[in-house]
Amino acid sequence: MKLIKIATLSIGLAVMLSNCGGSKDPKSTEKLSGEIKIDGSSTVYPISEAVAEEFKATYPDVKVTVGLSGTGGGFKKFGRGEIDINDASRSIKSSEDSICVASKISHIELKVAFDGLAVVVNPQNTWVKDITVAELKKIWEPEAQGKIKFWNQIRPEWPKEEIHLFGAGVESGTYDYFTEAIVGKSHSSRGDYTASEDDNVLVQGISTDKLALGFFGLAYFSENKDKLKLVGIDDQKDENGKGAILPSIETVKNKTYSPLGRPLFIYVNSTAAGRKEVQTFVDFYLTNGGKLAGEVGYIPMTDEEYKSEKAKFDAFVKTLTK
Repeated sequence: MKLIKIATLSIGLAVMLSNCGGSKDPKSTEKLSGEIKIDGSSTVYPISEAVAEEFKATYPDVKVTVGLSGTGGGFKKFGRGEIDINDASRSIKSSEDSICVASKISHIELKVAFDGLAVVVNPQNTWVKDITVAELKKIWEPEAQGKIKFWNQIRPEWPKEEIHLFGAGVESGTYDYFTEAIVGKSHSSRGDYTASEDDNVLVQGISTDKLALGFFGLAYFSENKDKLKLVGIDDQKDENGKGAILPSIETVKNKTYSPLGRPLFIYVNSTAAGRKEVQTFVDFYLTNGGKLAGEVGYIPMTDEEYKSEKAKFDAFVKTLTK
């Protein structure tokens, strides 16, 4: 009698689990296979990796690989036709687009989330609570190399201790965005700093150096806030400015965290976009990316913005079949 009850219960649970799985995605019964290659921005990587994991759970026969060679490094591969999708923390440059044109590769830019660049110091740093855009420029501009070496050169009341700088590598879209927003010219900065395309390396360096100052995506700060200290940014546009602002979901969305809030993108190769598995993946990305972006520390767009990007992609795919 007990065996019958257990068997009945097991069948009931199996049916319930099957129903739960079936409601996960109405397209999940669709048989898909193939391979999708993604590379690029270390900032966008956590979102694409999270989407890829969810997608593979629904479509196990599609192999999705996600690399992180930096926005610029990814665009090099993208322009050579080596990858299907490039994660990007900035828009494509004209020089990168020219390589795509030469390789007869067209593409579409799709916005997937927002991020703020975090300026951080070591928790043992007791003197820096905020910093202005002008002061950051004084530290990071090319002319600062060999000249701006100590904290008291930025503010006299700060100690005469060395500044140890950490930041994104030159192939990173984060580097391009930071230099354009702070220095005033993309890809322009002093070179005597610890650079890495891997934000985890920067976190490790700053968290173990009392004299460190660095920058990277806000999501990486959120993951490591017990090891780092966030610095408020004052853009000082006029005497009626709001003072130093810390990056957060709210301040990035309402654009008060200026000028270090930014959109994040994926770029899809037109040849890849003609494949069913890529079309399904991009649709899945824009359907689930907002929720997953929030879970990994980024700022989702509105539902209407995601619908707009989906419509944009659908229109792009239609042009490929004409």
